[in-house]
Amino acid sequence: MPLVFLALDDTLLDRSGAFRLWAKGFLDEIAAPQEDLDWLLSVDADGLTSRWDLADLIRDRYQLDIPSIDLLEELHEGPLAYERLDPLVACALQIAGDAGWVPVVVTNGPHEQQETRIRRTGLDRYVADWVISEQAGVSKPNPRIFALAAQRVRMRLGGAWIVGDSPEADIGGAAAMGLPSVWLHRGRDWIDNRFAPTRVVGNVIQGLSAVMAAR
Repeated sequence: MPLVFLALDDTLLDRSGAFRLWAKGFLDEIAAPQEDLDWLLSVDADGLTSRWDLADLIRDRYQLDIPSIDLLEELHEGPLAYERLDPLVACALQIAGDAGWVPVVVTNGPHEQQETRIRRTGLDRYVADWVISEQAGVSKPNPRIFALAAQRVRMRLGGAWIVGDSPEADIGGAAAMGLPSVWLHRGRDWIDNRFAPTRVVGNVIQGLSAVMAAR
């Protein structure tokens, strides 16, 4: 039974879609023009911007009389209200499991927040386990986090695949370990010439299909 390591944000869960929905409502709430949605999505940078930094950018742009700590909480909790596990993704995970694959989530980020998302959306019912960088003490693309994930489910790394949307964290991690990988392009072109994914697809459902077809 081989392992398939899966990223969380914008792979198993549509983090960007949830943030976009929250952002639209937030801009309405502060009476900002909807044309600013592109700016807000840009400075969010797919969640890579520090939430403290993002809160400061928003406060400065709109001259908001809101304490940074309150805006920080809104940035953490607001998008979560819009986050759902796509039933088709759940179905794909079930099919992969029935086919003998063992899906394990490997994600960077704060432990409490990431685990809450996994449990709140019901994703925990469709994966064997998960490893979160803050608790593990190591982040993707460091191979150690994938080795820890394999240990959690008492399995070997041989035959494992890595599926994710991050060129550096996911595909770079796979390259460092010599494992095959699937990159979710999300409309982007591959530009890193240091390494390359084994397969390129549009979403995690196609990614799981590619993994199963390659077995």
